[in-house]
Amino acid sequence: MTRQRSNAPSSALAGAILTIDLGAIRENYRILRSKLGDVAAAGVVKADGYGLGAAEVASALVAEGCTIFFVAQLSEALALRTALGRGPEIHVLNGVPPGGEDACAAAEVIPVLNSIEQVEAWRGAAKRAKRKLPATLQVDSGMARLGMPPAEVEHLAAEPGAFDGIDVRLVMSHLACADEPQHPANEAQLTAFESLLQKLPAAQASLANSSGIFLGAAYHFDLARPGAALYGVNPMPGKPNPMRDAVSLSAKIVQTRELPAYVGVGYGHAYHTVAPMRTATISLGYADGWPRRAGASAWRDGVELPFVGRVSMDSIILDVSALPPGSLKAGDLVELIGPDQTIDDIAGLAGTIGYEILTALGKRFHRVYIDETPPVR
Repeated sequence: MTRQRSNAPSSALAGAILTIDLGAIRENYRILRSKLGDVAAAGVVKADGYGLGAAEVASALVAEGCTIFFVAQLSEALALRTALGRGPEIHVLNGVPPGGEDACAAAEVIPVLNSIEQVEAWRGAAKRAKRKLPATLQVDSGMARLGMPPAEVEHLAAEPGAFDGIDVRLVMSHLACADEPQHPANEAQLTAFESLLQKLPAAQASLANSSGIFLGAAYHFDLARPGAALYGVNPMPGKPNPMRDAVSLSAKIVQTRELPAYVGVGYGHAYHTVAPMRTATISLGYADGWPRRAGASAWRDGVELPFVGRVSMDSIILDVSALPPGSLKAGDLVELIGPDQTIDDIAGLAGTIGYEILTALGKRFHRVYIDETPPVR
């Protein structure tokens, strides 16, 4: 099955084509589930499904049996609720912004309560709604980002009626160093989380993110929350990637050139030819989310075409001398992300992580969704 995103430019008008393999995403979900045994796995689809389309990705995961989703912001949750209907659980990691509680409750979205103030506001929403409202509690087990630190947990535990009107479905925390299995923070956070769980209402527990799944059963609890691994990012840096690549990106040739020796190429003349060179300029640049620092390559039929000069806003110059003369023309496609160059490869060249590469992918691409793997029934 192949389909296009309705608000994306057509293939004829776009400068590049982004292909999202929903079948690979579903297979990655199955791979992660196999690591978890009887433990459930949610789907993290924040940042518009890591840039690949939250509605499309979540719908594919629903077909795979996923019933719990996490996003970062209430606006994302409301859009996803419209896309998925009333069935699946949708949790908002950042909680609810002040004043958004009633909209959250009306949409049957579950907030992740990160502070005493958010708990109090949600308790007020339950009172106005005249019914119990579900919630997830996040505790800070040692990342110092979101969640209630131990002192706030102690305060709530000692306060009568702290959770009046609140149906605490889940208690969660987040690992800071799960992609470094030997880091002592992992065990320290596990110990802290287990201690904090004892002070809160009985509920299911969740600690493991994508990399946390690979730390072992002690970190799995009742629910894991994979994100980037679903989209093909390696959850075990430095080791073979157990996930399937789910994204490919190809850009169109705009112009081909034959350059003489000793000419400057691109902004700042950061590159100079030392011999005659055949070049091609492609319709993709940092405005499309390609990292300016990633001096990577494009590929054509397995042949590497190195970048020359700096990445521009809307274009990149390639050395195509390795291809036969005349073999490229305007409109032809070259591969930027695919079998020859993965998201993690690009991240390494740019000095960043695959998460940033994915979420930066721009809106000018023509997007194609393929899904040729039948769902498990």
